[in-house]
Amino acid sequence: MNQKSSSSEIPSKSGGAVKIPERSSVMQDEKEISGELLLSPNALVVLKKRYLKKDDEGAVIEDASDMFLRVAETIAQVDRQYDPEASVAATARKFYEMMTGLYFMPNSPTLMNAGRELGQLSACFVLPVDDSIDSIFEAIKQTALIHKSGGGTGFSFSRIRPSNDPVMSTKGVASGPISFMNIFDVATETIKQGGTRRGANMAILRVDHPDIEKFITCKNDTKRLTNFNISVGLTDAFMEAVKAEAEFSLINPRTGEQVKRVKAPALFDLIVESAWSTGEPGIIFLDAINRHNPLPNLGEIESTNPCGEQPLFPYESCNLGSLNLAKVVKDGQVDYHKLSEIVRTAVHFLDNVIDANRFPLDLIRENTLANRKIGMGVMGFADMLLKLGIPYNSEEAVRVAEEVMAFIDKQSKAASSILADKRGNFPNFPGSSYDNLGLERMRNATTTTIAPTGTISIIAGASSGIEPLFAVSYVRRVLEGEELVEVHPYFEEIAKRRGFHSAELMRRIAESGSICDIQEIPQDVRRLFVTSHDITPQWHLRIQTAFQKYTDNAVSKTVNFPHQAEADDVREVYLQAFELGLKGVTIYRDGSRDQQVLSFGKEKPEKQYIAPRPRPQRTTGVTEYIKTGCGKLYVTVNKDDLGFCEVFAQMGKTGGCASSQIESAGRLISLALRSGVKIEAIIKQISGLRCPSPCWNGGGNQVLSCPDAIAKVLSHVAEVDPPAPALTTMGACPDCGGSMEQEGGCAVCRACGFSKC
Repeated sequence: MNQKSSSSEIPSKSGGAVKIPERSSVMQDEKEISGELLLSPNALVVLKKRYLKKDDEGAVIEDASDMFLRVAETIAQVDRQYDPEASVAATARKFYEMMTGLYFMPNSPTLMNAGRELGQLSACFVLPVDDSIDSIFEAIKQTALIHKSGGGTGFSFSRIRPSNDPVMSTKGVASGPISFMNIFDVATETIKQGGTRRGANMAILRVDHPDIEKFITCKNDTKRLTNFNISVGLTDAFMEAVKAEAEFSLINPRTGEQVKRVKAPALFDLIVESAWSTGEPGIIFLDAINRHNPLPNLGEIESTNPCGEQPLFPYESCNLGSLNLAKVVKDGQVDYHKLSEIVRTAVHFLDNVIDANRFPLDLIRENTLANRKIGMGVMGFADMLLKLGIPYNSEEAVRVAEEVMAFIDKQSKAASSILADKRGNFPNFPGSSYDNLGLERMRNATTTTIAPTGTISIIAGASSGIEPLFAVSYVRRVLEGEELVEVHPYFEEIAKRRGFHSAELMRRIAESGSICDIQEIPQDVRRLFVTSHDITPQWHLRIQTAFQKYTDNAVSKTVNFPHQAEADDVREVYLQAFELGLKGVTIYRDGSRDQQVLSFGKEKPEKQYIAPRPRPQRTTGVTEYIKTGCGKLYVTVNKDDLGFCEVFAQMGKTGGCASSQIESAGRLISLALRSGVKIEAIIKQISGLRCPSPCWNGGGNQVLSCPDAIAKVLSHVAEVDPPAPALTTMGACPDCGGSMEQEGGCAVCRACGFSKC
């Protein structure tokens, strides 16, 4: 995918022409050479699969440079709405250089849809859900339209009356907010089947809603609400009641009356334990969000977008984009001149996106144009620290985070003010916090948001958002079972320069992703290349706090916990987050949600050919049943004089492909046992395998699949401890089988760009 070698022209929508910039004029840096737009193999896969235009047969009909030009030209055309004499070509050139230089990427819908028939460019929407059937089903219809256009939706279900509340029109009782969430979930599942971008939802319920306990645990059954992230809306009053070990009132939103009193610490513990167990619910601090609401005259904010970083009013949308911080390090220092230049160009770009957008609903267009919120964030923060020689978990990293984000926020406000001089303030400026502070000009009600960067960071070749490295090296499995060892390029460069690089070492690192315990690597290198698994939750929280201090909206950041972390560790992070003034927190305890089967792994043993011993005529054994997502599974484990020798497994509901696969699993396990394979080794191999229908079994144990269920029975019968979950991400990518990473409430595959929020 090379750039055009010379300047040429293409027709523009306004009838003029836009020049394709010559490569020699595009921003240069140390990794760009003579005429090439350098993109990683992963970036090319992601672009081809999810972003580039295709014909009716599905064949790709544009390359990366064509895509960036399409986007730049479409967004630059907006300049003529404000100045008929504006040089659209010059603006398009700036936007094009900014994207092809990998300094900035807009959110995915802008890359996908700008200059195309759909034309919907926003990622974030919030819809109202009031306490009536008409409102609920109108919201479902509007959700379908937004998801069809490539956007995600957030809702507060706090206005819906609780379950068993009287319904006067029918003389019946209400089913409560969770029952209606199920309908939204089914609608999303239906719409996403044919879309380029999967629909995602955020459900928020206030902590004082009478159905809050049901809400907190509604996703403990992992088969339910699979298209929702859920967050509890915590209030200052509740958090103070937790600290005081006091009771707290649950209020019927229909009547405004108290339904009952609960012990605040017990309710808080339920949130903590559920998050510890499954990663959900997340929490948002409603009062903190509204203390920083720039438009208090319009009311209170009740909900956010699906990943929690963008608080919005009902029928508002926001256009997001991210700066690549790794690209503004020069000679071991932050190049603030270059950063200022990119921030100002990006604000211009994002403001233009608002006008270029084709909104899915008229109400969304009206509210978005009235407030003109944009959300510029960052990616590549971990890469920036590596280039600066600063460990992520250090006081110096916190200082850099504050300094860089303060600069970005200040520069973005200055750029917005300059745009307002030319184009006018956002219409709801009177009565806003800016007006009250005596500021005269502001084009955008907000300018900064730290969003998860998912696939756009893959395109930019940058680390995700403000997250630490996921791994220094890991194994990526591709077609036909081939394994490729992926190594972070900065680490590989240092390893070669300092003489400790070897293929065997890279493979060893890929077993865990971390280098902290590999003694032959120099200590200073081990201290610098820390991963998310090496960093304590408190450092995650401190980095999030540093960025939040200078961010208008909120910060998407996952606070990672090791598998052995306890619920009290999660509780402490939640309490600290409240005291630090954060607007929300997402936590993920390693191995708590999905078992990973392919992120890290040791080399395969050499092939061995062993003849199994014959099946004995008489065996003794036991049969146990265990609940799986497909139904009750009956597992029989038999022994002979030499030990365990066979396993039979049968589903309660027989027939079909599942039964044949279960039978084949039993036969292969039996063959292995009679071939002398230790039962512990078999358990290790089939534990943690995940199918699309996991479930919770008795005693709070999660059964991820039928093989995982067999492993649990074998562990019990053989009286051996099941293997502890390995360092994990979020399981196998359903599209390519690659590794899934957890980022700000989303699971992201950096191999093909698949994401699920």
